[in-house]
Amino acid sequence: MSIGQNVHTIAIVAFEGISPFHLSVPCIVFGDDLLKLGAPRYRLLIAGEKAGSICTMSGFSIEVEHDLASLAEADTIVVPAWNDPGNRPPEGLIEALRAAHARGARLVGLCLGTFVLAEAGLLDGRAASTHWAWADEFERAYPHVTLNRNALYLDEGDILTSAGTAAAIDCCLHIVRKDHGAEIANRIARRLVVAPHRHGDQAQYIEAPIPAPGSGDPLGATIAWAIEHLDEPLALERLADHAGMSLRSFTRHFRKKTGTTFTQWLLAQRLAVAQRLLETGSCSVDHIAGMAGFGSTVSLRQHFTRAFSISPASYRRQFRSRPTAETGR
Repeated sequence: MSIGQNVHTIAIVAFEGISPFHLSVPCIVFGDDLLKLGAPRYRLLIAGEKAGSICTMSGFSIEVEHDLASLAEADTIVVPAWNDPGNRPPEGLIEALRAAHARGARLVGLCLGTFVLAEAGLLDGRAASTHWAWADEFERAYPHVTLNRNALYLDEGDILTSAGTAAAIDCCLHIVRKDHGAEIANRIARRLVVAPHRHGDQAQYIEAPIPAPGSGDPLGATIAWAIEHLDEPLALERLADHAGMSLRSFTRHFRKKTGTTFTQWLLAQRLAVAQRLLETGSCSVDHIAGMAGFGSTVSLRQHFTRAFSISPASYRRQFRSRPTAETGR
């Protein structure tokens, strides 16, 4: 969903027993002062079943200014982690979500918020993600939804769903990336001190974080080296040799550290580089293909279009035609 001259309104649903942390995730990401980053700011609404005080699961109350009627104003509606998958959401919320979907609003279910969208019947015939610990319960309750147990988040265009806490941050940053581009999303991620981009199909559970360069871990050093040499041929054998590991050992440890295969990781890194160059640079698409390590413009175009459903050239025009925060033109 593109962000143009009109302010994009995001409504975040609050409810009795909500986790303050899960409520804060979309508030922090979408409430960032984007004007300082050169992008139009979102308008945030916190909406409850009714306006007034609600109690959080942490024992303190928060004041909610808007009721569910305000969801009719929203371009995007976010449902944070539901307090209990066994509790059916209020009928008013179910109906408001159905109405919003019917008029074309973008819906987002974070963590157990996916249960709410499924209960509204909005995920039937679709793929969805939720926290791995509730995967069995979800599949039993919603057999018409295809649950992806591994994905951090899934983007179905008008509906997005995510796994647990950290994945909810990833999903929100992904939305910012779609709306405003990789550079803005990455700068918000840096402010939050989180990974700038984890692809949605990356595994939910990673055995250990990627070590920082200089930590003495040869695999961490090799990953950092590879990021600095994306414009070069990077065969798996070359990286295994750089790390001083056998091919089999490197493959196993790489998957444990990153939650994905080397091939998937490398493609994601190269696509991220191509995005940033298309958004902010002036060099040709041919040159970008080389700088990102795709080898040819054809290869870049094929991978980029498959990943983002838009060609590199069209993606660049999309960003050049967007209004700036300062001028609105």
